[in-house]
Amino acid sequence: MRDLPRITVIMGIYNCADTLVEALKSLESQTYKNFKVVLCDDGSKDDTLQVALRWAEEHQNYLVIQNEHNIKLAATLNHCLGYVDTEYVARMDGDDISLPTRFEKEIKFLDAHPEFAFVSTPMAHFDERGIWREGKAIEYPQNFDFKDCAPFCHAPCMVRKSAYDLVNGYTTGEKVERAEDYYLWYKMYRAGLKGYNIQEILYMMRDDKNAIARRKVKDRLRGAKMHWEILRGLNIKYPYLIIAKSLSKILVPPFFVPFLRKII
Repeated sequence: MRDLPRITVIMGIYNCADTLVEALKSLESQTYKNFKVVLCDDGSKDDTLQVALRWAEEHQNYLVIQNEHNIKLAATLNHCLGYVDTEYVARMDGDDISLPTRFEKEIKFLDAHPEFAFVSTPMAHFDERGIWREGKAIEYPQNFDFKDCAPFCHAPCMVRKSAYDLVNGYTTGEKVERAEDYYLWYKMYRAGLKGYNIQEILYMMRDDKNAIARRKVKDRLRGAKMHWEILRGLNIKYPYLIIAKSLSKILVPPFFVPFLRKII
């Protein structure tokens, strides 16, 4: 008899029909097999739902659910969490790739280190031309490592279900849009939990290198408000200077952003 799953993978899927099968194949290629998957379609306008349903018909450890309408990522992931009955929860996006040993190495770490509530890894960023950036991550992030951005990547994470329960899952609404993970990690650190970054790339994120240049001023202003709350909540020094630095990005011409990002 196959052991009961120890991991539930939660996936919010939206307009990713062209990439979803590749993402799901990367899950099936995992060296650690003891998992199940909850896919939640967030009102896709393409064939994403149909692709997911066909896949679930052929793979018994996959469950497909739907939102009545588009409710954004944080609320969609909370919907997925309602179906989780395993010790661990792993994230995955419908246009990315998990490298084969990701689950094996993440669950091995969490099993061996009960003092950590979650684990993540750096990511490789790729587009149609291939990998254009390989990320790095702080191994043992502390409160001050939240000063500029989230010190953990969201999509490659594995989290204890008890940690999600402690902070009531993801905060939803416009306040956290595009930064759901930053606020989630903040809530966990405020609650006294800690995370760890494996010092190896175990995940590939499909990423448009120019997307940041298209971010609107209102998005940056909204993000600054949340950033201020995190800085104050974690007692990080010099919050005014940090926020001023963050807001200065609004003044950078969009055409210059890709070059600036490359040299940084």
